Amino acid sequence: MTNCVFCQPLPYVLENDRAAAFFDNHPVSRGHLLIIPKQHYATYFDVPAIDRVAMADLIETAKQYLDARYQPDGYNIGINVGAAAGQTVMHCHVHLIPRYHGDNPHPEGGIRKMLPGEKTN
Repeated sequence: MTNCVFCQPLPYVLENDRAAAFFDNHPVSRGHLLIIPKQHYATYFDVPAIDRVAMADLIETAKQYLDARYQPDGYNIGINVGAAAGQTVMHCHVHLIPRYHGDNPHPEGGIRKMLPGEKTN
């Protein structure tokens, strides 16, 4: 797709035959990676099983890469599907976000904190 930013040449950090990973331009933390299918699909639910498997394999490889390079204490893995969920680039992408002790004084609840009024414990 010619007007999709993720369909343009990108500086891949890791890749396999059907998926690629690169650093997020607006990282939540040091080492924040995006994993995408190389083919254009708007959302995760549009991605064929073969490409979802390739993305899952690359997430595992990316974790090993980030563990060796940054030694994070944990991870958040997230997928935004549709504008209501915060998806701003309409090319499926998975956020692999390394987390570090002290980067959030109250990490309890993880991604649940994204919704206003959600309890964290």
